[in-house]
Amino acid sequence: MAANSGQLGWCHGDWQDRLRFIVEMMREMSLETDPQSLVRAYSARVRKMMPADGWVAVSRRDLEPPFYRITRSSSWSGDINPWKDRDRLPILSGGLLGELIYDNEPRLLNDPHIAPDDPAAEFLKGHGSLMVVPQYDQGVAKNMFVLMRKEPGAFDPEEFPEWVWLSNLFGRATQNLVLAQEVKQAYEVVDRELQRVANIQRSLLPRKMPRIRGLDLAASYQTSQWAGGDYYDFFPLAEGRWGLLIADVSGHGTPAAVLMAVLHSLAHTHPGEPDPPDRLLSYVNGQLAKWYTAENEAFVTAFYGIFDPARRELIYASAGHNPPRLKRCEDGSILALDAAGDLPLGVMPNLEYKQAKLTLRPGDQIVFYTDGITEATDSTGQMFGPERLDEALTNCHLDAQGLIDAVLGALEQFTEGRPASDDRTLVVAKVG
Repeated sequence: MAANSGQLGWCHGDWQDRLRFIVEMMREMSLETDPQSLVRAYSARVRKMMPADGWVAVSRRDLEPPFYRITRSSSWSGDINPWKDRDRLPILSGGLLGELIYDNEPRLLNDPHIAPDDPAAEFLKGHGSLMVVPQYDQGVAKNMFVLMRKEPGAFDPEEFPEWVWLSNLFGRATQNLVLAQEVKQAYEVVDRELQRVANIQRSLLPRKMPRIRGLDLAASYQTSQWAGGDYYDFFPLAEGRWGLLIADVSGHGTPAAVLMAVLHSLAHTHPGEPDPPDRLLSYVNGQLAKWYTAENEAFVTAFYGIFDPARRELIYASAGHNPPRLKRCEDGSILALDAAGDLPLGVMPNLEYKQAKLTLRPGDQIVFYTDGITEATDSTGQMFGPERLDEALTNCHLDAQGLIDAVLGALEQFTEGRPASDDRTLVVAKVG
């Protein structure tokens, strides 16, 4: 083993120098975020640890026997990125490298015979020693690194196991970095798609509050993810009346957003005007149960009321939705609009909904909301609840937007600013 002086001589020096070298190497590699840069930095360090006359890297990933790719070679003048320039990499079949990578075993080859017609002869010729290090992935050598020296017997078998170990640890680190990049890119694609979904969903909501005689209106809409299942809408009706719909699709995220869009379509394609409330809810329920929710285990809670400004009258029906809170500023009393309630939409076909009637008074404050408001929790898991919602309505001098701000402020303080775990929608009507 006369050639041993050119091998792992650094391993036999002072332990502090070796430790310093390794720490510097690990720090440098930990800073890399690009696989190509990581390989470049590692290769530079390895050349100091193990001088070699040549090297070649091989991969069989995504190929069937006996094919393999040459991914890197010391004989190349340029720097090819095997992850981005795969179409530039030569694909070979058989020969010594093909035999070695499909053999799945580490090898030290002294004075190997390289046939002139070997497909990889240009990478191997002129070398008398080969250190063959497979890099395993799921128990199979998907990649292989071959160090080469011109003289035979140049690699010390005693140090060979450590090189197999070191090379495979590096291979796993590189593969993890590649996977991290792929995950990041996939996440960015999904993120852009979800942003588009969210934009489309928000386009289904009213662009501005309608001008309704005798009512001051304001709304707040917050999803727990990019898109959500909450929905509110207004419908102009005959004789100056207006319909107000608020709904909450079960679940969260994109599936709920899709059903929310379906709900919007059904509400806007109701035969004739969406009047009276019980008829609209019965129609939407029948369509959801027939076409959309039966096999998806989904449902929708909804509250639909029609306001008649001439009579200051609200006729409403509810499909399992949280009863809106009505504060009568005249005497400070608070009522729940729960006189008409039934099962959520999409649960049972052919359901007839009941409705109720209420006369409103000047100064009345009505808060329509989804359960993301009252079921928001503090650090102990306690819910915000309808009682705290009522407390936020104390100031009868606030307009509709002021009431929205008061509720959201109380909610923010209660939850200590933690992100919403459910969609939160508020619609406030102040009767003039």
